Amino acid sequence: MPEVEIGFPRQWVEFIDPADAQQLIKADLTWLTSRWTCIFGRGCQGIDASRPDAGCCVHGAHFADKADRKRVASWVERLTPEQWQRYSTGHKKGWTEKEDGADKTRVVKGACIFHNDADFSGGYGCALHHLAEAEGVSFIETKPEVCWQLPMRRSYENRTIEDGTDYLVVVIGEYERQDWGAGGHDFPWYCSSNTDAHIGETAVFESNREELVALIGQPAYDELARLCRARQVLLADGRSPLGLSPHPADEPTA
Repeated sequence: MPEVEIGFPRQWVEFIDPADAQQLIKADLTWLTSRWTCIFGRGCQGIDASRPDAGCCVHGAHFADKADRKRVASWVERLTPEQWQRYSTGHKKGWTEKEDGADKTRVVKGACIFHNDADFSGGYGCALHHLAEAEGVSFIETKPEVCWQLPMRRSYENRTIEDGTDYLVVVIGEYERQDWGAGGHDFPWYCSSNTDAHIGETAVFESNREELVALIGQPAYDELARLCRARQVLLADGRSPLGLSPHPADEPTA
């Protein structure tokens, strides 16, 4: 199935964060009520044709800040050789490297050092994801921020209104190709607006609830979820708000 073209109409919503009167939440309802789901290992073609099995893990992960790196490091120490295919390499040569002066996870054999190959007995995919399952914690705790956020995108805007009031605007939307920078348009395949990946049984705001709560907090999530459900009701009743339709990558339901 094709990837839909960038630039289709979207419905956005803004509201004051219930936990912070000086903060606005701006969210893409079209994306959050879509049926996107991660299909890693079950149809994902990856972002690099030479390593389709590695999904979006081919470039390694940049850390958001020092705290992000420190948190991940504490979990790396808990990994065992049975869980992490590159355990020996990581401990002998290190598991981070510099890119443009910033720390990131090392790339080994064309993928992030924490990517386990499909034939590894400890489990295919991210070793830190498997560690979270083994430890009974959320993968939000064990993985770099960029890894658990994708393809959700959080960005920030500063806004000053006419009476001089300043707001921090937290923007939650779809991480599209162009958000990767110039190289994103060169990916042979990308999931967020690809119909192959819009097969989830629940909407993004529900299936990615943990991630959204981590990004904007529980009070803001509760309000966002209410607005998402209201949009779902309108769409189900054929009363498409402002004439806007579901995400175009969503297949029509019977």
